[in-house]
Amino acid sequence: MTALPPPLVDPSWLADRLADPDLVVLDASIGAHRHAARRIPGARPFDLDGPLSDPASPLPHTMPSAADFQRELRALGVDDRSTVVVYDGAGVYSSPRAWWMLRAMGFDRAAVLNGGLPAWQAAGHPVTDRQLPCAPGDFTARPRPGLLVDRPAVAAALADPDTAVLDARSHDRFTGDAPEPRPQLRRGHLPGSTSLPFTELLTPDGRYLPLPDLHARLAAATAGRPHLLTTCGSGVTACILAFAAHLTTHPTPTVYDGSWSDWGRPETDLPVATGD
Repeated sequence: MTALPPPLVDPSWLADRLADPDLVVLDASIGAHRHAARRIPGARPFDLDGPLSDPASPLPHTMPSAADFQRELRALGVDDRSTVVVYDGAGVYSSPRAWWMLRAMGFDRAAVLNGGLPAWQAAGHPVTDRQLPCAPGDFTARPRPGLLVDRPAVAAALADPDTAVLDARSHDRFTGDAPEPRPQLRRGHLPGSTSLPFTELLTPDGRYLPLPDLHARLAAATAGRPHLLTTCGSGVTACILAFAAHLTTHPTPTVYDGSWSDWGRPETDLPVATGD
């Protein structure tokens, strides 16, 4: 078994290990980048817009059951001994969500490719339009409660003065000045939450900021509160914040799985705040 990877790797790290038989590369792209024609050689689709979101949930991008997750990861050829690198076509966008899901299912041998496919290509590494078949893996899901939480846990966090609730959406969506991309949702944010758009943790070319900068921005947003819960539109970019907190050794951040797609539904009577 290869050594445990660091949580964030660069293209050269991956290129040096691409031929490792224990390495599995997963493309976690969503939206316009889903099923892109070009991919890193050997990459397999971690389909967050498909079976790797709960098919029984009315909400987008929610965690599937442990049994479903295990089945899908085995179909992707992931073993318990595998080293997994996840990336996406936007740079850093949906890949931290895939990493967070793996961690929530008890798998620690995973890393995010910093800068994703754009960084890989900018470094001059090859891409392909071929997707090769793979043998089934023996991945075993071992759920860790508390890494992905639901609405009651979020309500408790909002009432806890020791918990910072950070919202990764754009600031104008947080204030309610901009409409939600899902038009049925109310505008605004969780009362008592703090705006920290995920873009503030990334460089213009879609890589994470250096660790000292991540630490400073998270420290300013959390204002000394020791516990952290992150939220966004559908639980994807919230994982960019949670992963950054993990990189800076913040103790056990938590992600609101349904995020605003759950809290902001018009049929709920949950409180909503607007403005700063």
